[in-house]
Amino acid sequence: MIIENIISDKIIEIQQKENIKILHAVESGSRAWGFASPDSDYDVRFIYARNENDYLRLEKIRDTIEYELNDIYDINGWDISKTLRLLHNSNPTVFEWIHSPIVYSSHSIIKELTTEIDSFFSCKSGIYHYISTALNNSKYLKDEYIKIKKYFYVIRPLLACRWILENKTPPPVLFQKLVDSFADENIKPVIAELVRIKTEVPETEKRKHIPELDRYIEKNITEIKEYADSMKDDKKRDWKQLDEMFLKCIKL
Repeated sequence: MIIENIISDKIIEIQQKENIKILHAVESGSRAWGFASPDSDYDVRFIYARNENDYLRLEKIRDTIEYELNDIYDINGWDISKTLRLLHNSNPTVFEWIHSPIVYSSHSIIKELTTEIDSFFSCKSGIYHYISTALNNSKYLKDEYIKIKKYFYVIRPLLACRWILENKTPPPVLFQKLVDSFADENIKPVIAELVRIKTEVPETEKRKHIPELDRYIEKNITEIKEYADSMKDDKKRDWKQLDEMFLKCIKL
């Protein structure tokens, strides 16, 4: 049985076991980004809704489901209530799940609400999220030998920042689209070779420093940090709209 069918069966199993409706199930991480290693696991993420009456109980219900975690699968999901609260804060992960290029299952309500969901995107929040991700991972680039994937965990968020600064929209999930749009021409061949290697070797593979890439990363981190600090708060704070979205989802 092919892996997509196995994951689809797992989604059905989760719905039955947890008595929920999965509204959206996607791939997240390196497979969705387009640079998975041969031994990369499957990072399956889903958004779900419970029965309407479950939200009326006084007893608090967990808003996260951790279903499976092993060498092959990493499967977990968020309740629609948690998802929309995070959307109120313009959490970039919500947009990455909504726009993942690998979709295992999706209710029509998600397509219906996508434009509304995107209207909650905050450029400043997005920039801070991605620049923080780049900074946190850049500390792993100090050693003589570096895990190849760590380069991607810095380059992708930096390119996502460039996308946000230029387009004022959630950045695309696919890494190559970010590279084509915003990587410097002289660095594109370096990145292309790194992608080739990454997709052919194990996750733990290490390589020596790539000096031109190190300089590119340092320059972009400095520039983006300076710009981020000068940005105005542009969060949309409309609970009424989110409440309406929530009711649509739980009344399906």
